[in-house]
Amino acid sequence: MDFDAVGVDTGGGLGRAQHPGPGWRRLRWAELARRTGGPAVPDGLMPSYRCFPSAKKEGSWPLGMVPPAEGSLDRETWNRLITVLTKHSPAGPDTRCLAYYNPLVLGATDFDNLHVRAGRLGDAEILYDQSEADFSPSNLWADDRSWVLCTDYDLWATKIAGPPALIKALLNDFEIEAVRLPWAY
Repeated sequence: MDFDAVGVDTGGGLGRAQHPGPGWRRLRWAELARRTGGPAVPDGLMPSYRCFPSAKKEGSWPLGMVPPAEGSLDRETWNRLITVLTKHSPAGPDTRCLAYYNPLVLGATDFDNLHVRAGRLGDAEILYDQSEADFSPSNLWADDRSWVLCTDYDLWATKIAGPPALIKALLNDFEIEAVRLPWAY
C-alpha cells in the first residue's frame, strides 16, 4: 500500500515511540491543554492529531514539539500499564492473556490466517520487543475478559475497558496519562 497516496501526514511517526534525546522531556496532554486553554480531548473527538488545533500554526506542530507516534505506546508507558494491569487482574502476573498485532503493522498479506499470542500477563513486557513488529500489540486482553486494551494506529491513545477499580487506578496513576472517554466511543 502506498501510504503517501492514501494517507494523511499528521506529523507523528508510526511505530514505537522513542525518547527524542537529551534536553527533551515529555509534554503531557494535560499540560498542553493548560497552555492552549483548550481541552485535552475536545467533545466529539478521540485523542488524535485533530486535538489541540490552537497549538499548531497552519496545521503544523511547533518545531520544539514532536507529536507522539501513532499506533504504539512508548516503552515506559507499556511497562507501567502492564504493572497496573497485573495489580488489578484476577491472578496477578499469572493471569492468562492474549495479544494481537494488527496485520498491517506486521506487513502481513495473508488476512485469512491471523494469529493471536497467548501467555502470562507477567511476561507481557516482552511483547514490546517482538522483532517482526515495530509496534506494541494492537490489542491485549485477559482471557477471562475482565479487561481489554486497544491501541489503534489511527489514534494517539490506547483505549482500556475494565472494572471500575482498574479504571480508577489508571485515572489516578502519576506515570500514565489517562482521560475518561464518553460511553459513546
